[in-house]
Amino acid sequence: MLTIAGTARFVSDLHLRAERPDLTQRFAVFLADTAAANVEMLFILGDLFEYWIGDDNLAEPFNADVCALLRATVDMGTRIGFIAGNRDFLIGETFAVAAGIKLLPETAIVGAGGTATLIMHGDTVCTDDLPYQEFRRMVRSPEWQQNFLARPLPDRRIEVENLRRRSAEAMQGKTAAIMDANAAAIRTALEAKGCTRLIHGHTHRPSHEHIQLSAGTAERWVLSDWDTGRGDALEIGPAGVRRLDLSR
Repeated sequence: MLTIAGTARFVSDLHLRAERPDLTQRFAVFLADTAAANVEMLFILGDLFEYWIGDDNLAEPFNADVCALLRATVDMGTRIGFIAGNRDFLIGETFAVAAGIKLLPETAIVGAGGTATLIMHGDTVCTDDLPYQEFRRMVRSPEWQQNFLARPLPDRRIEVENLRRRSAEAMQGKTAAIMDANAAAIRTALEAKGCTRLIHGHTHRPSHEHIQLSAGTAERWVLSDWDTGRGDALEIGPAGVRRLDLSR
């Protein structure tokens, strides 16, 4: 368990990309504020980028700029932990070393505010979306990733654009309930890890709710995305838990 004695912040689903410089600017302001507030550790819970086609694309100017923003924040004293999302699961050690961030497993436990807190991207608890879970298993396999990363960068970009288009088309045929987190999967995850707080993103449905577990009550915080006219962060410190509105 990562124990945070001071303040921790959590964000997810920024979907940064060159076509949206406003998002990158908002992120830069947020990182500067995070460092100025002496936040001990920032956790990015996936989909920092709209897509990531491999660490060998780090030299691309936009990617290098985001990497530099992260490194500057770390150099000012705020540690950064990263859990991969469904858009940027190919981020690897080369990027992590350059940015100064720590790659975390798909679920991690953080001791923040005196509470054992489970953090994840959130797609693993969307168990009702069976086609997505099948796709996730395929692209997370070492064999698929090895084959994908062996292809030239232009080919990878084309493939990702095709995947994004097919994903958008598939979402149009799914109900909101299917794409949301499954209540039983949430309870199972919390009880398996012995946690009483869950923080995740992915669903783009910011919320806060209390969940009844077999041994008591837990709470679930869902972070918003940043690319639909909104954006938030969760902060946990000595004063408790608060949601930060970053949409302005």
